[in-house]
Amino acid sequence: MSKISPLRHSRFWTPDFPVSPRAWPVFYGWVVVAVATMGIVFSIPGQTMGFSVFTDILIEQLGLSRVQLSTAYCVGTVLSGLTLPALGRVFDRYGARKLIVGSSIATGLVLFYLSATHRLLVWLDGVFEFAPRVVIAFLLITLGFYLIRASAQGVLTMTCRNAIGKWFDYHRGTALAISGTVTAFTFSFAPKGLFVLIENFQWWGAWMILGTASILVMAVIGWLFLRDNPEECGLVMDGPVGSGRRREAHADSIAHRDYERHEALRTWAFWVFNLSFAFFAMFSTAFTFHVLSLGQEFGRPRAEIVNYFVPMAVLSVLTNLFCGWFSSRTRLKYLLMLMNLAALAGVIGTMTLNSRLGLAAYIAGNGMCGGCFSALTGIVWPRFYGRRWLGAIAGIGMSSMVIASGIGPLIFSLSLSWSGSYVPILWFCAILPALLLIGSAWADNPQRRFDD
Repeated sequence: MSKISPLRHSRFWTPDFPVSPRAWPVFYGWVVVAVATMGIVFSIPGQTMGFSVFTDILIEQLGLSRVQLSTAYCVGTVLSGLTLPALGRVFDRYGARKLIVGSSIATGLVLFYLSATHRLLVWLDGVFEFAPRVVIAFLLITLGFYLIRASAQGVLTMTCRNAIGKWFDYHRGTALAISGTVTAFTFSFAPKGLFVLIENFQWWGAWMILGTASILVMAVIGWLFLRDNPEECGLVMDGPVGSGRRREAHADSIAHRDYERHEALRTWAFWVFNLSFAFFAMFSTAFTFHVLSLGQEFGRPRAEIVNYFVPMAVLSVLTNLFCGWFSSRTRLKYLLMLMNLAALAGVIGTMTLNSRLGLAAYIAGNGMCGGCFSALTGIVWPRFYGRRWLGAIAGIGMSSMVIASGIGPLIFSLSLSWSGSYVPILWFCAILPALLLIGSAWADNPQRRFDD
């Protein structure tokens, strides 16, 4: 007889404890949207904009050059991306509730570690006197990058997006659009908020506060209110009213069967969507990481180039809402075409920032692409491949995005170092969305083969 895990079957994790989703006066899926959105917001310390405000501080505190820190960021991010497919399978096995608690606690502990890196460097430098101080510093921060990218940007974000996808079918686009609207504005103002924390509590104190909040606030709220799927709670997707509206949904939005990961990887649609998401993760991370340097090369002052993130965020939110509403009424490949067209416009706009038309393309292209990205990353996998092995499939997607986001800043810095300009890498970046735009024409939903 196989042994039963007391953790897995404890009343502590039962869907009706300590609150019952069936007792709520509204469909509990909207509670899941609120909690999952909060979880994505708590992933900010592991996102690029959350780390960018600490870049110069870490260079000074650890004695690393900008290239060395960028390399550490790349190595740590790529390594974290390689572990995410396995963690996606963990999601399928244990569910969103346990994963949000575990990843929130892990994020908090990693932030405690990051807050102590300068002290650890002094101690280890004394213990390993034979090793160069720069090598110790590089290894310390690489480990920190790996852990925070895996726990916060990787598992926490993936868990929250998948949780929303499991609770909705007809209203999945709307639910993700609402979540994306909140996170887009929160992410836009995150750097300013982090600067305030640093000014009042120093850089290490800011990470200590964020780590404590992740453990005592996010982990607790996630355990109290997040549930893995409606069926385990005696409910149905979309609620009794929404489920009746599925008949009105576009035929392309109906999942007839669940795909296993190896089956999904054999479909053309998976790779076109996945590579499109990975490209935007790479490019958006790169231009965010190097935004001041890009502005300097193309004649945009520091204060001016940073302010463009605000209209970009507004366009991203509007596009996200449109995609969320329209996704249940159309084939997703058309929205993917829009995303890749916007990505191409964003890259060309970046190369021509010194002109008014280029500036408009930079803001509109990147803003609209970000909105499509936010909506489609949560909608496409459950619609195309079902919910049974969602974690394993989404884990591959998240892995690709995380790895790409780590490579982006490094290859941009290498372009500047080798050629003295960002133009060569920007031309390369323009080719990729153009090819993906063409490939999007055949990115059909594999569920269509099961239509009557």
